[in-house]
Amino acid sequence: MKQSGVAFGTSGARGLVTAMTDAVCFAYTVGYLKHLSRLGEFAPGISVAVAGDLRPSTPRILRACIAAITHMGGRPVFCGFVPTPALCLYAFGHGIPSLMVTGSHIPADRNGIKFNRAHGEFLKSDEAAMREEEVTLPDGWFDGGGMIVTPPVLPPVTDVIPGFVARYRDFFGPDALSGLNLGIYQHSAVGRDVLVRIVEALGGHAVPLGRMEDFIPVDTEAVRPEDAALAREWAADGGLDAILTTDGDSDRPLLADRAGDWLRGDVLGILAARFLGAAAVTTPVSSNTALELSGFAKDVRRTRIGSPFVVAAMTEAAQAGNVPSVGYEANGGFLLASDVKRAGRTLAALPTRDSVLPMICALVAARSEGMDLADLVRTLPPRFTLSDRLVEMPTEQSRAQIARLAENPIQGAAALGLTQACGPLAAVDETDGLRMTFEDGDVVHLRPSGNAPELRVYVEASTPERAQTLLATGIRAVSPWREQA
Repeated sequence: MKQSGVAFGTSGARGLVTAMTDAVCFAYTVGYLKHLSRLGEFAPGISVAVAGDLRPSTPRILRACIAAITHMGGRPVFCGFVPTPALCLYAFGHGIPSLMVTGSHIPADRNGIKFNRAHGEFLKSDEAAMREEEVTLPDGWFDGGGMIVTPPVLPPVTDVIPGFVARYRDFFGPDALSGLNLGIYQHSAVGRDVLVRIVEALGGHAVPLGRMEDFIPVDTEAVRPEDAALAREWAADGGLDAILTTDGDSDRPLLADRAGDWLRGDVLGILAARFLGAAAVTTPVSSNTALELSGFAKDVRRTRIGSPFVVAAMTEAAQAGNVPSVGYEANGGFLLASDVKRAGRTLAALPTRDSVLPMICALVAARSEGMDLADLVRTLPPRFTLSDRLVEMPTEQSRAQIARLAENPIQGAAALGLTQACGPLAAVDETDGLRMTFEDGDVVHLRPSGNAPELRVYVEASTPERAQTLLATGIRAVSPWREQA
């Protein structure tokens, strides 16, 4: 890890493609399987499910992972190039380990490996234990550049998509989306065709849009200006009821209303949790506080950012008997810690990010209330979140600057110009990064990205206009930090 620069990020191992040589990916996979063997979840002869996204580097990395599985005596089950939640649904259902080769929403010059245990996500405690495993590369397997001399052929594909489609059709019903014209922004998402199949299986009319062959990094939490413009362009003639899309590995959703305005993921999470009748809701500290103000969940838990933290807390809530127990992230990924029953149908727990479920929940909820998505959003308390990122900001530099700010946040907020813009500082939360709440209700939250050299800036305010102003203020305040890097 130290030699390659490939380290654990928010969710899995991430790094530059040039650093993720076959030898590095092989070593990571061997370490992962050795850790699972200590837990009794892997042994020679055990199947390990693998899949990947549509990045150019993904097939090569998949072959390196498959080589490691075979080396350890495992049986690789290649699920193809499919959404992460489709892989997890299959693997969790069969009680076998799984890994997904994906860099999620980060640029194509980077990639990653997301590891899972037999019945749930790899937690931070698993990552710490895996670091301690001793791995020896087999002699003669790799050339001087760390590439496999004789790479394996990818096995035949095991089709996991029919079961993934059936999950939603069986719970919502084949007419749940009938009468709706739904645009599917396909770009380079691995689930672009699966999303079309799911919409059609639920009776909706799917309209594919914007399919691209080159990989582009669609971030559901920091929407690119060009994606905002595309959605409004597609919605301009009024022919679409909504537009659906996902990030690269299709575990995070992005849903636009009739006007082509993308909904925030933390708003989508509240709508889905409310629709499903959640008793317990877990979400990171950066998510919209309209959740607490809505009052429908008796148990609300706030965590650090990252699905492993959400999984751990929502599982604790379920074990305490607060069910249905759900979780969601500001990027829109929605997780189920327990089964959900509705109208005589049962949706089985899926404790990993799911992009499809929250979008379908919101669409069905709006339809059942006789309103469009924008009207449905207006039923929530008026709190508005936005986020952006300062790119090419080294992680250690971000941490150092935030640490200095945390030493004296009142003085630091004044020095950054935040006190002048927002008034006196009222509270500070250091759950993940530094979250500053001001007396007038404005929130500015600074945090280093766990996946890339970026500083994330999150804001929350009482109006959309104030949130926009606050975000610009926050980005402007921290921009000099990059020059000091």
